Order: sequence, then structure tokens, then C-alpha cells
Amino acid sequence: MLLTLTPPRDAAASSPATDLGYLLAKNPARVQSFDLGVGEAHVYYPEATPVRCTAALLLDLDPLALVKRARRQGRHDLLARYVNDRPYVASSFLSVALTRVFRSALAGQSRERPELAAAPQPFEATVTPLPCRGGEAFLRRLFEPLGYVVDAERVAPAAPYFRVTLRAEVRLADLLAHLYVLVPVLDDEKHYWVGSDEVDKLLAKGGAWLEAHPLREEIARRYLKRQGRLVREALARLTAGDDSADDTAGDAEEETLEKPLSLNQQRYGAVLAVLKSAGVSRVVDLGCGEGKLLRVLRGEPTFTRLVGVDVSPRALEVAARRLRLDDLPSSQRERLALMHGALTYVDARLAGFDAACLVEVIEHVDPPRLPDLAHVVFGAAAPRLVVVTPPNVEHTVRDERHAAGAHRHRDHRFEWTRAELRAWAEDVATRYGYGVRFAPIGPDDPEVGPPTQMAIFERAADGGAS
Repeated sequence: MLLTLTPPRDAAASSPATDLGYLLAKNPARVQSFDLGVGEAHVYYPEATPVRCTAALLLDLDPLALVKRARRQGRHDLLARYVNDRPYVASSFLSVALTRVFRSALAGQSRERPELAAAPQPFEATVTPLPCRGGEAFLRRLFEPLGYVVDAERVAPAAPYFRVTLRAEVRLADLLAHLYVLVPVLDDEKHYWVGSDEVDKLLAKGGAWLEAHPLREEIARRYLKRQGRLVREALARLTAGDDSADDTAGDAEEETLEKPLSLNQQRYGAVLAVLKSAGVSRVVDLGCGEGKLLRVLRGEPTFTRLVGVDVSPRALEVAARRLRLDDLPSSQRERLALMHGALTYVDARLAGFDAACLVEVIEHVDPPRLPDLAHVVFGAAAPRLVVVTPPNVEHTVRDERHAAGAHRHRDHRFEWTRAELRAWAEDVATRYGYGVRFAPIGPDDPEVGPPTQMAIFERAADGGAS
């Protein structure tokens, strides 16, 4: 099995492509070999120039050593010991090799080039042959949410083996961590005993990105060989998110884990600033999902009542764990609550709030139901302040991770331009007696605008538009 890593460069690049050697802690000028117990891993560079450098990790496994290993483990599938694809395809053996051969790179460390190790840069990684139990569609659903452009070429007719190339601008440590976790998930057959320590390994390598992955449950299930107790433990720890760090401002580890979600943090910060400047005290988060905005708002004592509403019972369960509702003292428990409900049906429980937030919510609603949502929020509930933050589809062209014409999330029913948001918002404001203004969230590109749009609806205390 073969893994190659290439950081594409052009003549104007600030650093030569051969700096890959510093990132991997492996000299491009020589071949290095490492004993894995069941074979060897070899690192070499087929190409090493300032504009093009490729590092290759070749696993040369010994079939007889694998048979002896199976015998020591007490396996009795005699024929399977000799007739299988284990020595030849990328599998959990590749994960073991990554930890042994590229230990410092996987940890995000580089003694000579620490600034490169810390920064995302363009990478191209190829794994061949890679078993894809679940086919190419499952392969794409694993890697594309992480920002990769995926090329897959079947290398064996009528068999699930592919030559897979991944392209993204990413930290090398993150790329290696994604491979460490997801290659065994695609293969779905770990070669070693899976115990509680594997939960620790999964969270150590996946905790920074796995929580937000749409297939996190399937990833955990396959990675832990469908052992229900371990899967439940992993998901509980993952969604709890070690919230002890939440209440400690400036915690360095928390900041590191949240770097991939920096746009989310900007979004929550922008919403928080609007709420505080408006002087509201009772806030409802409509479409609260797993409670991330509520976790931000609960740290502000000016909010005396916080309620999250979502249509997904599963999301509300996660939110309850994230917010540790069962552990709160009674005085705080009365301040924070979660409710199950749909935003397209009038619900008397939504009345009486000063402000309502719809953060990355309306784009998940089918367009024919938007008038119902507007009536529920602006007509029936009618808070003084409503904050709506949808993505800006115009900005998508600045992100190479998204294919042309594709939505940012597979569940989005639509994505608006700035003009489309303005038209919808101004129509709603006119019909329900609100004033509306707009603000960018994230870098405001002079041509295509910010990645996220924000519409702020506000009604004067006497019921007229402000």
C-alpha cells in the first residue's frame, strides 16, 4: 500500500516545496525504513525540487508475519489467514505506520519550520489501493465535509478498491489525523483488538473535527468495530466536549480546538454583540441544534432567560449534554431550557421573548415554507429583535473546497445572494412592522461579500418600525 504527500508550489511561493522534509522530519535525500513487526514501512521522495516535492510512505507487509500474528491472537479462520487482502491494501496498518513514522508531524510539530506546521497550506495526498466498504459515495461523504476535493479511480473491476486523491488547503497534522481515523473506517476491519484505549485514540485524533462531522456516529461505529459500549462512550465524550474548558476564558487548548470553527466563533460573537447592544434579557434560539450558541450566551448574566428550540430530538439530547442541564443548580436550571418544536407551526411557547435568533437555520427550510416561518417568528411570536444569519452563496467561489454550484451543506434547501436576502428581509420587515439592517460576518470581500450575512430586524417598543 502506498501513501504519497505533495505540497503544490509555484515559483512565487514563499517557501520551497522541499520544506516538506522538515515537516515530516524525513530527509528527502535518503530512503528510511522502519520495522512494524509485521513488515516494514519505507519513506522516500520520488521527486524533490523547490516547486515539486513528493514524499512516499510504502508499506511492505509480510503475509507470513500476519499469519503468525493471527495464530497468536487465537483466530481459527484458517483459510482467511492465507487468503485475504491485508498485506496489499491501505488499512489500520497504515494508521499504525503514521504514528510510528510521522509522529512529530501528526502532533503538529516541526523543530525547523514551526510556522509551516501551524499554518494550512495546499496539500495533495494519494492512497492506493484503498478499500472503500460503502463505495465511492461513502468515501466522498467522509472527506468532503472536511474540505477535501476527492478524486477516486477504481483499480479493481467489481471490487471496492480505489486509488484516492485528496486535495485541500489544510495543516499537515490535520491531514494525517484525517487519514489516521478515516482509512480504517473505510476499510472497516481493524487488525488489532479494540478496547477502551481506542476511544482515547479516536478522540485524540478526531476530537477537533469529528464532533461537527455529519457522519460522526458511523465513523465512531466503524472505527470501534461496532462495539456498542465503546461507541456510546465515544459519542457521549465527544458531544459533551469536555465542557470544563468552556468556562475558562483564554484556555489555550480550547482555542486550538476551535480554530477550525473560527467562522462559527465570529458568527456567535456577532450575534452576541447585537443582543447585548439591544439590551435584551429573554432570548430564544430557534433551530438551536446542539446548543453551541446557547453555550456562548449562558456566560452572559444579562440574559435572564435562554431557551433553545429544535425539531430534532437527537440534537436536543446532544445540546442537553453539551450544556450539562442535569448538573445545573436549580437557580440556573430555571434560566436555561430546551424545547422540541418546528418553526413552521405557531407555538404559544415562543411568545414573550425579547429576541429570537435564527443562526444558519432558514436555509434548511424548504422555500415554500418560508412564509409559514415568517408568520410564526415575526407575526405570532413577535419578539422586539430578530437576528437571522444565512450563508452568502456569492462568497462560495472564494472557497476551493466547494464545487461550483454545490451548497455548503447537503441539507441546505437554498442559499441566497446578498440581494436575495435583502429582498426577502425587506418584504418580511414591511409586512410585520419591523425595521431591518444588514451586517457582514467574516472577511467582507469587496467583490463577493462576506461568507455569512446577517439581517437584524428590530421593532420599536410602541410596535412601530424602528
